[in-house]
Amino acid sequence: MRVQKDFSLKEYNTFRIDVKAKCFLEVSSMEALQQALQLYRNDDIFILGGGSNILITQDINAVVLYINIKGISVISEDDDHVILKVNAGENWHEMVLWTLDQNYGGLENLSLIPGNTGTAPIQNIGAYGVELKDSFISCEALEIATLKLSTFDREACQFGYRDSYFKNEGKGRFVITSVCFKLTKRNHKKNVAYGAIESELRQRNIDNPSIKDISNAVIAIRKSKLPDPKELGNSGSFFKNPIINKQEFDKFTINWPEAPFYKVSQNQYKIPAGWLIEQCGFKGKQFGDAGVHKNQALVLVNYGNASGGEIIALANKIMTAVMERFKIRINPEVNIIK
Repeated sequence: MRVQKDFSLKEYNTFRIDVKAKCFLEVSSMEALQQALQLYRNDDIFILGGGSNILITQDINAVVLYINIKGISVISEDDDHVILKVNAGENWHEMVLWTLDQNYGGLENLSLIPGNTGTAPIQNIGAYGVELKDSFISCEALEIATLKLSTFDREACQFGYRDSYFKNEGKGRFVITSVCFKLTKRNHKKNVAYGAIESELRQRNIDNPSIKDISNAVIAIRKSKLPDPKELGNSGSFFKNPIINKQEFDKFTINWPEAPFYKVSQNQYKIPAGWLIEQCGFKGKQFGDAGVHKNQALVLVNYGNASGGEIIALANKIMTAVMERFKIRINPEVNIIK
């Protein structure tokens, strides 16, 4: 294993925040991961995946283990379904494209989400009416303290909206090493009703879309709204869409009848955070090198040399403005590393 000291993490987080790790190791196998955890058992450990859903606000005074374990394998299959095991270091979008090339359905709506597969369950990533948990079977995770490998099924992961066991009780305790998915081989369940997928398909004159058509539509929509992290530092959607109860919703719609919303349940309504932020005048605004993207108010961006602290300051300003105007609290979706 190659150990690097005072290592810049700028290329390892999609916000492109220039912070340093006290010590940096890349691990590409289970054996290397176990060896590193054993070697540094008396040190603080920081696990780094694709770096796509974090905002680092200062240098990391710990041993950073970059998880780069690759591999995709078929565990079992029948005429209708296949169960895949995907190792943690596989790039999420490249993995999704691979499944589509095999005509495996279930992940097409999650195309072009940045990051690696191992960190996807932590966030229960989701987009366009689909969440990771919908096709999730289980994940394997190594407990840092004991080096014991455990399997977590869907119930054990306690998935919620952009939430899981690994963001709460299990935070900082485990390294997810692989994820298993159950995908369809035929009779794919196609989800095109959410967001702009239907209109994008109509523009392409597609009446009976394949799963690849749906993926291509999602990719086009995301590219039109979201900046490429390789060109402009960002972490995708910075904020969760708030969910309010019916009493709050009824009051809200009296004052803002034009506001978009999605009914989640009989007593819950989801309000697009991007709309709330845009109404507060932040869309396209820049504050030093920190800013709000011109095409999507949910996305905070680093125009060059913004620090994590400057991004946080902007986020707090936005949350305060939304609360003052709408009496609705919005919360960050990204994991903030302080």
